[in-house]
Amino acid sequence: MTAIGKDCKSLVELNQTEEQPQGLELRDYLRVLHTYWRGIVAITLLVTLLAFGWTFLQKPVYEAQSMGLVTAGAGEDINQTLAGDNLAKSKATSYASVATTRPVAQAVIDELGLDTTPAQLIERIEVETPLDTAELRITASSEDPADARNLADAWVTALMNQVEEIETSGTGAEQAAVQIVALADAALPTSPVSPNVKLTLAIGAVIGLMLGLAYALIRNHLDRRIRSAEMIEKQFGVPVIGTIPVDKRMLDRRKVVETGTVEFQSDRASHAMSEALRELRTNLSFVDVDNPPRIIVVTSSVPGEGKSTVTANLAVTIAAAGKRVVVVDGDLRRPVVTSMFDLVPGAGVTDVLSGQADLEDVLQVWGQVPNLAVLGAGRIPPNPSELLGSHSMADMLKQLAAHATVLIDAPPLLPVTDAAILSKVADGAMVVLNAGKTTVDAFDKALGNLARVDAHVLGAILNRVPTQGADAAQYGYYGQYYQQDEEPTQKGGRRKQKQPRRASAPDTAPAPVANFDSGSEEEFTALLSGEPLPARRTPQSRR
Repeated sequence: MTAIGKDCKSLVELNQTEEQPQGLELRDYLRVLHTYWRGIVAITLLVTLLAFGWTFLQKPVYEAQSMGLVTAGAGEDINQTLAGDNLAKSKATSYASVATTRPVAQAVIDELGLDTTPAQLIERIEVETPLDTAELRITASSEDPADARNLADAWVTALMNQVEEIETSGTGAEQAAVQIVALADAALPTSPVSPNVKLTLAIGAVIGLMLGLAYALIRNHLDRRIRSAEMIEKQFGVPVIGTIPVDKRMLDRRKVVETGTVEFQSDRASHAMSEALRELRTNLSFVDVDNPPRIIVVTSSVPGEGKSTVTANLAVTIAAAGKRVVVVDGDLRRPVVTSMFDLVPGAGVTDVLSGQADLEDVLQVWGQVPNLAVLGAGRIPPNPSELLGSHSMADMLKQLAAHATVLIDAPPLLPVTDAAILSKVADGAMVVLNAGKTTVDAFDKALGNLARVDAHVLGAILNRVPTQGADAAQYGYYGQYYQQDEEPTQKGGRRKQKQPRRASAPDTAPAPVANFDSGSEEEFTALLSGEPLPARRTPQSRR
């Protein structure tokens, strides 16, 4: 019974979790505003300008007001006066209906000689009776201010005549007991009442803002791109172990921009890239402290996300900390690693797996960092997936991992299965995403391909992260804020010139830089055996 109760309780909690609405939080709305604020502002301005243009297409309308007072004769005492006042107030309500009748309109047309119909003329008249008064206020509208004034005065006169005719008909009296007296002539209007430019602009701005917010929310809902590091961790449960900023030095082609040495650098982009790679190196060392990964596959969802560049520069950064690193070009279809390091292409992985060459013969040491070796792809085979999944490939990687950290530049996960095959024999895989370009669907399918082979996903790397604007903080990049552009001003108002700053040093001092011949068999053997690399003097030291 206890086990059944626990199962039922777990089932209820699971259902409650599934039924819990996944709505946007306040910070999500703020992020949407930060992301699409340009579109919101543009739509608001556009609608406001359209509303402003609409006012120029409308003809101006002027209004004039004339007033009449209903009187019921003078009483001899206070009681008669009060009775007459009450009668005038009640009559005023009745005469308000009489004011908008056809006979009154026709009388105005005849007096002013207008070319219109009574029904059309009545639409330009508004009659108002203030509460608990005997006043009648006639408001006339026209496109000409003089016409509006004349129409209001003529309407009051026509209403006076109509009321007098009603009150004297059938009584034989020469003067009506209740009549309307004109209080004052209408004033000539000086400004149009329509269109109201200020009100129109306010309404246009409000409508434009609402349309802009609707656009932002719809765009956010339809946008399937990875928009933040938090989105990856929350939606997929994959930690983001590195954010690599955009570097203008790599906009034209793939290249290794890290040198593995401490040098003077004044370029902000160089400093940002170096610090981001060091952060990635540190995070990678803490992924699994008890069993640190030795064979790591670096892949992506689709081509063009920068995985090869990240692999090469990360390898240099790890090697700068004094660790041996081997970069293996696992892309046997489109190899690029040797060209990135400016090494000799040709023999590589395929030659070792086919038995045509020994591993020591094809490993190339990168001259700038002697504890970094590169293993090219070799000749492109007709069956790359079979070669990468062979026992020989697994044995070769284990041999390299015995004395060095192995980074494998693998093909994208979605077009081919090579990366999934390599991830099965590796200690873990890192997936590179192009910030603001990689879609949720592509990343989800890539993780699914890794899950099918039971691969261990070490984490995700957000590449080409914006370094300025709201997107920088959105993707979790803050490195730029730590740098100072200029020194404080000196006396006299002159600024000190910006001095080159020294780049942050690696965690561990890098190995000495030497000019090694890339084909030295002695260096390859030392690297594989775990022995210290033979020391050679640089040309500078010989001087």
